[in-house]
Amino acid sequence: MMSLASLPTADRRMVERLAADLGSGSAGSGRIGVAFSGGVDSSVLLALAVYALGRARTVAVLGVSPSLAAEEWRQARDVAHFVGVPLIEVETREQERLDYRRNGPDRCFHCKDELFTRISHEVVAEHGLTAVAYGENADDARRPDRPGARAATDHAVLRPLADAGIDKAAVRRIARALALPCADKPAAPCLASRIPHFSDVTPEKLAQVETAEAELRRLGLEDLRVRHHGDVARLEVPIANIVAVAGDPLREKVLRAVRSAGFRFVALDLAGIQSGAFTLPLAGAAGD
Repeated sequence: MMSLASLPTADRRMVERLAADLGSGSAGSGRIGVAFSGGVDSSVLLALAVYALGRARTVAVLGVSPSLAAEEWRQARDVAHFVGVPLIEVETREQERLDYRRNGPDRCFHCKDELFTRISHEVVAEHGLTAVAYGENADDARRPDRPGARAATDHAVLRPLADAGIDKAAVRRIARALALPCADKPAAPCLASRIPHFSDVTPEKLAQVETAEAELRRLGLEDLRVRHHGDVARLEVPIANIVAVAGDPLREKVLRAVRSAGFRFVALDLAGIQSGAFTLPLAGAAGD
């Protein structure tokens, strides 16, 4: 990993605050488990935990279920290997929870509650963990559509990035300074986030979304969402890519790729990529 010395002064101060907090808190004299997805937030947290505590006192914990795309799984393994820490994979069974399958606005609570429960039951004692942390950043902490944060509070899970004031932009700068493989990786929420609230989450729908998105990435579309509306796939891409996607020859390739996943119709959303597209309106805020 590259040195953090290349960071702006304000970023270095936040990193040192995070390191001091971890060193003096519940993880300070023991071992920390980082709830890890391979995304940039949890990857930066994992690397900074190593910076603060060392590799011998840091482990990554990855929840594996149908909502985790196979490519995300592979990339998470690559990042953990790069950082140099053990990766513990736990099977999560959120699909067995009725409230998760029903897919209300609190779906993420039930998913995170399942993950943190599995970590508590299957990982903490076996690996001698004195603390568990996850990658909520300072921007996430201010959003109204993060029910998973309530699960973190219920399980006393630490949120070191948010506590140190590290926001999304700072996370990216730190990831680049550390040369993390995911430094420029687009945000990749779990596959269940592609299904509208109150429409049941099923393994079949998750598989359709995963297949469609994987095929589109093979066409060179890296940042995208395929929203599942029954027979209709609503495709979100960055606004700068809309014209190219709507025009030939890419249009025809996109149609074939998405239909190969079992959708009959493909709609291109002119609003572009929308974080929190389903949850924010129900929380009384607009998507971004």
